Amino acid sequence: MSTSQFDGVTVSTQANVYFDGKCVSHGITLTDGTKKSVGVVLPATLTFNTGAPEIMECVAGGCEYLLAGTTEWKKSGPGDKFNVPGNSSFQIRVTEPYHYICHFG
Repeated sequence: MSTSQFDGVTVSTQANVYFDGKCVSHGITLTDGTKKSVGVVLPATLTFNTGAPEIMECVAGGCEYLLAGTTEWKKSGPGDKFNVPGNSSFQIRVTEPYHYICHFG
């Protein structure tokens, strides 16, 4: 089951807009200082680079993803999560809006 809401958070009102608007997210900070982002990826095939490790959680829609160094595309749907190592990258293929939470490690 996917996360449906976060209570008591600080939300950055300035959106992060990537790939000419194909990915838009907002940063949030939980009361314990944990940082996350919530957003949507519109239909496209994109490559994201990571600094810190990330966990991508699908809230709605779906995607296929390919982690750096692998050759098999995997599917992610509502309630699914996938881990991305730090200082790495992943490709994402989206055919319908993919709503996500990015948990930073």
